[in-house]
Amino acid sequence: MLTAFARAFKTPDLRKKLLFTLGIIVIYRLGAHIPIPGVSYENVQICLDQADTKGGIFGLVNMFSGGALLQITIFALGIMPYITASIILQLLTVVIPRLEALKKEGQSGTAKITQYTRYLTVALAVLQGTGLVATARSGALFSSCPVGSEIVPDQSIFTTVTMVLTMTAGTAVVMWLGELVTDRGIGNGMSILMFISIAAGFPGALWAIKEQGSLADGWIEFGVVILVGLFMVGLVVFVEQAQRRIPVQYAKRMIGRRSYGGTSTYIPLKVNQAGIIPVIFASSLLYIPALVAQFSGSTAGWAQWIEAHFVKGDHPYYLVTYFVLIVFFAFFYVAISFNPEEVADNMKKYGGFIPGIRAGRPTAEYLSYVLNRITWPGSLYLGLIALVPTAALAGFGANQNFPFGGTSILIIVGVGLETVKQIESQLQQRNYEGFLR
Repeated sequence: MLTAFARAFKTPDLRKKLLFTLGIIVIYRLGAHIPIPGVSYENVQICLDQADTKGGIFGLVNMFSGGALLQITIFALGIMPYITASIILQLLTVVIPRLEALKKEGQSGTAKITQYTRYLTVALAVLQGTGLVATARSGALFSSCPVGSEIVPDQSIFTTVTMVLTMTAGTAVVMWLGELVTDRGIGNGMSILMFISIAAGFPGALWAIKEQGSLADGWIEFGVVILVGLFMVGLVVFVEQAQRRIPVQYAKRMIGRRSYGGTSTYIPLKVNQAGIIPVIFASSLLYIPALVAQFSGSTAGWAQWIEAHFVKGDHPYYLVTYFVLIVFFAFFYVAISFNPEEVADNMKKYGGFIPGIRAGRPTAEYLSYVLNRITWPGSLYLGLIALVPTAALAGFGANQNFPFGGTSILIIVGVGLETVKQIESQLQQRNYEGFLR
């Protein structure tokens, strides 16, 4: 990997792309530290020093924003509205025939769906920004902080609207920066910004483990966490690269005097076909009961039961529910994202068949059978990776949003692998000499 980056910097056009990507990353990180107007920066810092900012209800969103959410900066919402909008559009594509038709139109249809995603991102940014401002004004953002209700000193309508518009504009700028990286930089821009947001929390979280440790001034705990992290990275790389290759044979066709087809290929079915989506779905769904209990302000039995069992991520009820939801959403997302009938029809249309399996419905049933078989280990793997931080790192002062946790490590490894592959493919194109000189 390091060799690929070194060779990339020696190639002029790739060096420009890498430097452009690094410049966008610097701008993104600067915006994550500029507070929005109407917020008391001093009170926010006091509450951040006293509160546990990595866990709790807003931990996942704060991780995706690189810590900008709880600092209430112009990029406080980060890339989360775009991720949510993309997932919603992807789910609606299966339900709404118009979106499904646009998806099949090729590049023009994809451009239209991308435009819809942008509009939905802005709408979600307005909604989430309003919720964040209301939470900050009420003091619920830092409920245990004595100056938590003084984060927004001026609570007039004009100040509130200005704060919401500033965060919405910040989300639009983040979306624009991500698209710039996709067009003129290296890798997928949105994934790169997500990668940077999560990686920004690594140094602070690792140093906190060392400071809270007691063995050899905390260095023993620090070393154990590093080893656990390296093991998890290796496990994630191994599983993310694993795939079931279903062989496909194409029959020969005679058109005039020429013979076409007769080639052999395969359908790659990944063990983790759903990617990170089930973990995000499960985490978001588990935050809903805690949000309802917190904002209701009720002291009834149901509210106390939720606060006792579903607010802290180390409770057995929370862990079991989290694991079951991840497995369920893994099967759900694979079912809506991969259509065996459509794949079988396309193979039949172009004269392809799986050796030993008849074309048409038997092929679709075989693909569905294989997909269900490999989704089981993939979903169990996602659930175990997501629960490792709580089970293995709780003794070292970590929490469910620790950087070596399930959500963060899956995103970091996935984005890293994809970016390295793109760099290597571009290097291969530029260094290809051909058969004749």
